[in-house]
Amino acid sequence: MSEQYRIESDSMGEVKVPVQALYGAQTQRALNNVAISGNSMPESFIRSLGFIKAAAAKANAQLGALDSEMADAIYAAALGIGDGEYLDQFPVDVFQTGSGTSSNMNANEVIARLASEQLERAVHPNDHVNCSQSSNDVIPTAIHISANLALENQLLPALHRLQVAIEVRENELAEEIKTGRTHLMDAMPISFAQELSGWRAQLVLVEERIVDTRRRLCQLAQGGTAIGTGVNAAPNFGALFVRYLTDVTGMVFSPAENLFAAISSQDTAVELSGQLKTLAVALMKIANDLRWMNSGPLSGLGEISIKALQPGSSIMPGKVNPVVPEAVAMAAAQVIGNDTAVTVAGQSGNFQLNVMLPLIASNLLQSITLLANSCTALAETTMADFVVNSETSKANLRRNPILVTALNREIGYNKAAEIAKRAYQENRPVLDVAIEMTDLDQARLEQLLDPKNLI
Repeated sequence: MSEQYRIESDSMGEVKVPVQALYGAQTQRALNNVAISGNSMPESFIRSLGFIKAAAAKANAQLGALDSEMADAIYAAALGIGDGEYLDQFPVDVFQTGSGTSSNMNANEVIARLASEQLERAVHPNDHVNCSQSSNDVIPTAIHISANLALENQLLPALHRLQVAIEVRENELAEEIKTGRTHLMDAMPISFAQELSGWRAQLVLVEERIVDTRRRLCQLAQGGTAIGTGVNAAPNFGALFVRYLTDVTGMVFSPAENLFAAISSQDTAVELSGQLKTLAVALMKIANDLRWMNSGPLSGLGEISIKALQPGSSIMPGKVNPVVPEAVAMAAAQVIGNDTAVTVAGQSGNFQLNVMLPLIASNLLQSITLLANSCTALAETTMADFVVNSETSKANLRRNPILVTALNREIGYNKAAEIAKRAYQENRPVLDVAIEMTDLDQARLEQLLDPKNLI
C-alpha cells in the first residue's frame, strides 16, 4: 500500500482505492471506467439509499438473515447516510450502468466499512449490507422514495406558498380592472383578481395531479430482487421492509402490486415527470404573463411594475429587467427537457429491467428542485410586491374599442364593428363614438360600456 492508496479486491481482482475513501473496489471501478458528466447522484437519492439499507437491515434481523449485532451496526451506518452524512463518499457519475448497480454498491461498501469499524469484524457489502436485495429492486425503490420525500419536503410546500401569495393579491386587487387580451390583442375587460385566479387554478389542478400520482409513487419494488421473483429474499421481506421504512422516513409505503412491473418499467416515474412538466408549463405561462404586463415601462404594456432587483444592462444605464420571471421561464424549459429525457428512459425497460434508472432519478429530482425554487422565488420576490399601474390600465380601457362587444345585443354585431373601427381609427373612446352612431341615450351607453359591468 502506498501513502495515497490502499488495495481493495472484489470478484474481478484488485484495484487501488484512495486511502481516505470509505467506499471500496466496485465504486472505484465505476469511477475509473465512467466519467461522463462530472455530476454525482442527487443528495436525496443517496439519502434514500441509506433509508433502504437501514430498513432492510431491520427486516433481515427479524427474519434471521442477519444476526442482531450486525444488523444494528448496518442500521446505524445506513441511517447516518439517510440523515445526510458521508455524502462526499458517493462520487459515482449519474451516467453509469443503467441499473444503478454502481450507486447501490457505493452505498453497500460505505455502510460495510462503517459497520465493520463499529463491530471490529468484517461486514461484507454484498453478503450482509445487500442481503435480501438486488440493485434491480433497490434503485427503483430509491427513485420512488427520493421523489416522494422531495415532493413532501420541497415542492408541495413551495407550490402551496405560491398559491397563497396569488390569493392574497387577488383579494388586494379585486377592484382593479384591465384590458383582457386574446392573441395578444385587446379583448374584453377583466379584473386583475380574475386574471390571477386563473393562475392559481392552474396551480391547484397541478397539485391535485401530483397528489394523485403519489399514490402510485408509494408502491415500491423492494422484495422483487433481481427480476421480480424475489430470489434470495424471504417471501415476506417486502412487507417487513416497508414497515421499517415507514419508521425511518415517517411516510407510509407499500410493496408494489406487481413486482415484475415495478422492476421492468418506470411508468410511475414517467407519469410524475409529466405532472412536473405540466407545472413547468403553468409556471412559464405565469412568468410570461408577468413579463408582458411589466413590459415598458414607456413603450410596453406597463400595467404592472415588478420590483427592481438588479441593473438590467451592462451598457444601458437605468434599464431594469424582470429577473425572476425570466429565471423561472428558463427553469421551466429545463424541466420540460428533463421530461423528454425521462420519457425516452422510460421506454428502456428491456424485458425484466429498465436500464436508464440513474438518469430517471437525476432528472426527476432536479425537476422537483427547480420547480420548488421557482415557486418560492415567484411567491416571495415577484407576486408579493408587484405594483399595479392603475392609471395606465384605466387609460387603456377607455381607448379599448372592443368594449363595443357589450352593445351587440342592442345594435347588432355589424353596427358594433363599425363603431369599433371608427373608434380605433380616430383614437377616441368607444363611448364617444357610440353616442354619435347610435340612438341609445348616453346614460344607457355608459351603463353598457362600464368595464365594472363587463367583468
